Amino acid sequence: MNKTIRRASVFVLLLVFALLVRATWVQFYDGKALADDKDNRRNTIALYSEPLGNIVVGGKSVTGSARTKSGDLAYKRTYTDGSLYAAVTGYSSQAYGATQLEGVYRDLLDGTDNRLKSALDTVTNKRSDPGNVITTIDPDVQRAAYDALGDKKGAAVAIDPATGKILATVSTPSYDPSRITTGDSDAWTQLTKDSDKPMTNRALRQPLPPGSTFKLVVAAAALEDGLYKSVDDKTVSPNPYDLPQSSSQLTNENPSAPCENASIRVALQYSCNNVFGKMAVDLGQDKVRAMAEKFGFNDESQDVPVRAYASVYPSEMDKAQTALSGIGQFDVTATPLQMAMVSAAIANGGKLVSPHMVSQITDSGGDVLENYDDGADSKEIVSSSTAEQLQSAMQTVVEEGTGTNAQISGATVGGKTGTAQHGEKNSKTPYAWFTSYGKADGKEVAVAVLVEQSDAARSEVSGNGLAAPVARKVMEAALKS
Repeated sequence: MNKTIRRASVFVLLLVFALLVRATWVQFYDGKALADDKDNRRNTIALYSEPLGNIVVGGKSVTGSARTKSGDLAYKRTYTDGSLYAAVTGYSSQAYGATQLEGVYRDLLDGTDNRLKSALDTVTNKRSDPGNVITTIDPDVQRAAYDALGDKKGAAVAIDPATGKILATVSTPSYDPSRITTGDSDAWTQLTKDSDKPMTNRALRQPLPPGSTFKLVVAAAALEDGLYKSVDDKTVSPNPYDLPQSSSQLTNENPSAPCENASIRVALQYSCNNVFGKMAVDLGQDKVRAMAEKFGFNDESQDVPVRAYASVYPSEMDKAQTALSGIGQFDVTATPLQMAMVSAAIANGGKLVSPHMVSQITDSGGDVLENYDDGADSKEIVSSSTAEQLQSAMQTVVEEGTGTNAQISGATVGGKTGTAQHGEKNSKTPYAWFTSYGKADGKEVAVAVLVEQSDAARSEVSGNGLAAPVARKVMEAALKS
């Protein structure tokens, strides 16, 4: 054979071999990546080719699937009382993906979860019938929280302290996920550009300064450390308190309140800043942080199972900043979920059961794939003695102190108010907080409420005035249900 022809033949063979290698690579490696690409329209067509599984509240589905009238997507997601449950379900949209429980359990709800596959499905690679998500949400408690918040910008979380079940998760203003299930760009733009941020889950994912509700954490640290043995021991607390290394003083909202050297009970009752600012300094930031972290602060992986944003107790503070942290200011932040966890642990004898809003996941026939109620972890945050004392002091707040608007006839209620300053030189309208627990007839509930903004005048903004009445309505619904 001619040398030139032989070289050309070898070259052509090498090209053919390279093409075969490339084709194999594309088919078995790049092919999977292309198939899984979020922008691959075929995935969306497959996802909505059949009805999705449902999210269930109180035994009834609050989601559904409806036949579309046109286009290449056979079904669209639907929602019952969408605005009421948006902070629980999130959305499943043909164009914008899925969030909250819709996102966490997407594989289960679309039938691709391997736990749903039968032996025949595995062989044929057939898409299984979708599963369902059974929530812990109590519809009466959810409705009570939603109605009580009304047109206020805020959030509420209710937890059963004994089981960790989240009974309500509400964020207002809310939105109806049905508006964006088919990818309506006008609705999406309107919702995402709205200055009130209706798609933000304020209950789980917007930590804000907790104000005086954080004083419960400082009190718990002081009792556990032995700085004070009882909530009725007098503290060493000058009024006003001169902030260390600063020319500023820590004063109280009510100048006539008996806050000088007040006991923890009286200091919670009147929300004495001087007591808890000095107490935080006396303990030191490390001990306060350790207690805060036991309650759940600084936890970057707080799943309920939706990932909640971490509530923060800061580090590397000077003594003046540590004092401010003791009253829930400086760089301390918390979600309503976190503050509900604080009250839940205190109400449950010092033990915190992991909060969760999903009870079970099931297959299409109702067989349980996983039961989260049985596997809820429990850990001791404070001793039963400390919890009992804090319960008593929180009851004093509601019966005789700053939280009287949370009183419920026939129930034992404990709580703590908070009015959190923010903005440059505290120029913005304060946040109103209330964290609480209620017990009656063998039932109990822990509730935290945040009112971020309302139509009340700045002088009328307080935890007792705005947040406590909401908490009362939520507790009443939980204790009666």
